[in-house]
Amino acid sequence: MRKIKDVLRLKFEVGLSHRDIGQCLSLGPSTVSEILSRFKSSDLSWPLPEAINDKTLEAQLYNTGPVQRQKRLPDFMLMQQELKRKGMTKLLLWEEYCAEDSASAYGYTQFCEHYQRWLKKQKRSMRQHHIAGDKLFIDYCGPTVPIVNPDTGEVRYHAQIFVATLGATNYTYVEAGRSQREEDWIMAHVRTFRYLGGVPRLLVPDNLKSAVTKAHRYAPTMNENYAKMARHYGCAIVPARPYKPKDKAKAENAVLIVERWILMRLRRECFYTLASLNARIKVLMEELNNRPQRLHPGSRREQFELLDKPALMPLPGTTYEYIDSKRAKVGPDYHVLYQKHAYSVPHTLVGNTVTIEASGSVISIYHQNQLVTQHAKSAKDGGFSTQKEHMPDSHVKQRFSAERLLHWAENIGVGTRGVVQWHIHSRQHPEQAIKSCLAILNLTKQHGAARLEAACQKALLLERPHRSVVMNLLKHHQESVPSTAVEQDEQPVTHHNIRGQYYYQ
Repeated sequence: MRKIKDVLRLKFEVGLSHRDIGQCLSLGPSTVSEILSRFKSSDLSWPLPEAINDKTLEAQLYNTGPVQRQKRLPDFMLMQQELKRKGMTKLLLWEEYCAEDSASAYGYTQFCEHYQRWLKKQKRSMRQHHIAGDKLFIDYCGPTVPIVNPDTGEVRYHAQIFVATLGATNYTYVEAGRSQREEDWIMAHVRTFRYLGGVPRLLVPDNLKSAVTKAHRYAPTMNENYAKMARHYGCAIVPARPYKPKDKAKAENAVLIVERWILMRLRRECFYTLASLNARIKVLMEELNNRPQRLHPGSRREQFELLDKPALMPLPGTTYEYIDSKRAKVGPDYHVLYQKHAYSVPHTLVGNTVTIEASGSVISIYHQNQLVTQHAKSAKDGGFSTQKEHMPDSHVKQRFSAERLLHWAENIGVGTRGVVQWHIHSRQHPEQAIKSCLAILNLTKQHGAARLEAACQKALLLERPHRSVVMNLLKHHQESVPSTAVEQDEQPVTHHNIRGQYYYQ
């Protein structure tokens, strides 16, 4: 302080009073008095030694040096992590803090006040208080990853990126799915729980249709299959409220990190299968979880092992299997249709409504909540899965037996009987043809018996006695057109101006 020497000079050389010195140097009289009092108490004398400088003079008068804080502050970052433990309180942390050195410790009120001041300076995402093992935030990334056909180079579909992150530790699971449809959404949760090795208490999804069928601020309607999955794992669903971005801030932050850390690293890579994309994502996901965090101590994995993992609920004994449920009416052929494939039920249920539950490999059919049959799931469009025990006994006469259908067709004409007979003989079991035959015979209601007979004869001449052919002949009034004209109409047009298929290769 330059003015210390000036105060001493004006006092001892000029002889001014304290008030006059203060006016000359723009100092208060009390400040001048304190400087002179400290000088008298020191080992110095006037005139000052030539070697002493302003800094040394100030140090000797005011005994300046490293200021020792009388009270020590707690480790706020450690407090933040400890408070994520279920059941942890500030009072317990204060007691442990005092046990280290009670003489330098703050009282409980000041302890909490200093912590709150520190907390207000942190980022908003960090200020949210999350209990370990409590909440899992789930969302999809906006950007997608194209899956390319290796033969043509065309994009087959755009893979959707599923992201789930634990609230307390930011431990993150990422995978690519074919879509955001219900089955992909639910099974991504199942794989998330398997990766975590446990189940959180609450699921916090966004309001997509696969999770919430009707959004509401206070009482949203859950997707039934999503709710079934949650019941299987013993957790609850609390969707983020509409138009409340703070409810899903944790998920949006995780999505942003995944987009920057994972998707940006994949932008120049080409993927031909979903499996190859997920294998690459898994490597980057592990790197993300193992890298040190900037605002939290250690990595996501270290914090997960310390906090979340011990607090998660255990996995149930069986893995949840997605089940698609729909209702269907049993047709006269005692089959029900699911994804273009027919499955048999006991013939006594003809005309009744049943519930079909389809898992990844099994079709289960229920009537009045009682399981009546199961089939291996088939992907064959237009196929039939028929169990012999579902067929009627030979002495039981069904309303529409094969014999009755043939008799009905014969009353219309020989051509109609030929078409019906072809349908019956083309199936493994004659009962499987009942629907097609009824559809053909009932065409008399719209077009009359004469036109139907003519169309059936034409279809037999064309050696194409399919139901669709008969219906098209009637629709376009071609049942009476000579067969050569019909065949010519179906021939491809040839002309030197017409481009063939090889033009586009």
